[in-house]
Amino acid sequence: MNLDQLEIEALQLGPRDRAMLAARIWESLEDPYGADHEMSDEDAVQLAIRRDEEIEDGSVNPVAHGEMMARLRNSES
Repeated sequence: MNLDQLEIEALQLGPRDRAMLAARIWESLEDPYGADHEMSDEDAVQLAIRRDEEIEDGSVNPVAHGEMMARLRNSES
């Protein structure tokens, strides 16, 4: 079964089951973003401010969720 087939099957589940499946899959990832999970609230706020500044000054370009998902799907091919 490929990702597209799995997605079709998963989307046929009810909302509660989809949420539970999503949580199980998420928890199976060791560190999906390489972020420190023990980050303090203050550190998290400072990170968010830095990221916002990067977007504002143009040093990074934000990507819409749909575009990022398409990129990920294409990278798996």
